[in-house]
Parts: sequence; structure tokens; C-alpha cells
Amino acid sequence: MDSRVHLVLIAVVIVVVVVRRLRGEPLNARDLFAPPVVLTGLGGWVVLQRHGLGAGDYAWVAAGVGLGVALGAARGATIRVYEREGVLWQRYTGRTFLVAALSLAVMAGFAVLAERGGLAPDGRPVQLSIGVGFLGEALVVGRRGLSSGIPFAPEQRSSGIRWGSDRSGR
Repeated sequence: MDSRVHLVLIAVVIVVVVVRRLRGEPLNARDLFAPPVVLTGLGGWVVLQRHGLGAGDYAWVAAGVGLGVALGAARGATIRVYEREGVLWQRYTGRTFLVAALSLAVMAGFAVLAERGGLAPDGRPVQLSIGVGFLGEALVVGRRGLSSGIPFAPEQRSSGIRWGSDRSGR
């Protein structure tokens, strides 16, 4: 698939996830873990398709994954997890966006160091960086949800993205 198509798909997923979470949404496992798993899987596939990557490139990818998960976990700690209608909900806060901006700066610095170190740019796919960040966030939010004792929200019965504001299931 063309890399521009990948970038457009990634942008759409991110915008949908961020808008929904900014408005507040029921917290269910599928919506929490599907986007990071898909993006991380795509990023891992891109890395595996690259030929000529050396041990240093793979070590840098592994370090980037660890850093991305940690920064995502920090962002996850800022997300409001609360009860509404008897189930868990989540909502991004102003602090979530502050941590996200700081994370972007840290990851940009990490990419500059990789470039200066002569590491292959093809070995650092954006899908992987975004996916592991969302994965770190999901792990923290999921743990907080489990420890709350409040049930996760059931999955939506309708297929597709819910653009409307009616969250009652009608």
C-alpha cells in the first residue's frame, strides 16, 4: 500500500480517537486497545519489510518502543476515568494535551538523535511510534478502569464510527 494512503489512514484513526475521547466516550476494551494494536502491528510490519537494517537500527527501534510506551503511559495517567450510566467512561483533559505535546517534542528529539547517529529513517515508521504511544495510554487507562470496580462499557452494537452525540444506545 502506498505510504501516503497509510498516512491518511493513520491521520483518520487518530482524529477519530482524539475527538471521541475529548468529548468523552464509554470505555470498552475494543475501543481502548484496537487502535494501538492495529497501528503497532502496521508499524512492526513496516520495520520487518525493510531490508538492510542493522543491529543498531533494531536497538533504536526497541528503545523507541520503550520510550513511546512510557510517554503514552504518562499521557494515560492524565485521562479522566469516571462512572456514567453505570459504566466506565473516559475523557481527555487539558493536561492530556500538554503531556501529548511534550511527548511529541521528546519523540522528535529522539528522531533527530537517530538521524545524527546514522540510523536508517526507514526503520522508524510513524505508525509504530503512534501505536506504541496509544498502547502505553491504553495500558494505564485499562488498569485504572479495572481497579475502579466499575464495569467497562459494552461494545456498541452498530458497526462503524458513531458520529452523533446520542450515547444512550437508541
